[in-house]
Amino acid sequence: MSISAAHHTSWTELPVERLDSLLTRQFVTGSQAMLARLELKKGSTGPRHTHPNEQISYLAVGAMRFSLGEEGSAEERIVRAGDVLVIPGNLPHTAEAIEDTVIFDIFAPPREEWIGLRGD
Repeated sequence: MSISAAHHTSWTELPVERLDSLLTRQFVTGSQAMLARLELKKGSTGPRHTHPNEQISYLAVGAMRFSLGEEGSAEERIVRAGDVLVIPGNLPHTAEAIEDTVIFDIFAPPREEWIGLRGD
């Protein structure tokens, strides 16, 4: 990659999307991956969903309960600060912040539906 193709930014320069009263999201994209920073207040939950993107989650602060797999046969994992969780594409999952949490998610390829919502 040439230096002219590099992109440098700061989280303070990226838009903060307030998804609800308990969740904010920021993200930056490259051509093959996306890095997202999410802040979740205790009690924030996401519905069970799937996406084709591989997801690698690093918890910087807090703790989350993930439910991985189909409802009724899902495996539960508690992920804490310093832990990493890899979620393969198309695996149904849901998550709940059991403490105030800051999580960084890498998605490959980038989540096109997120980009479209922000208008990038």
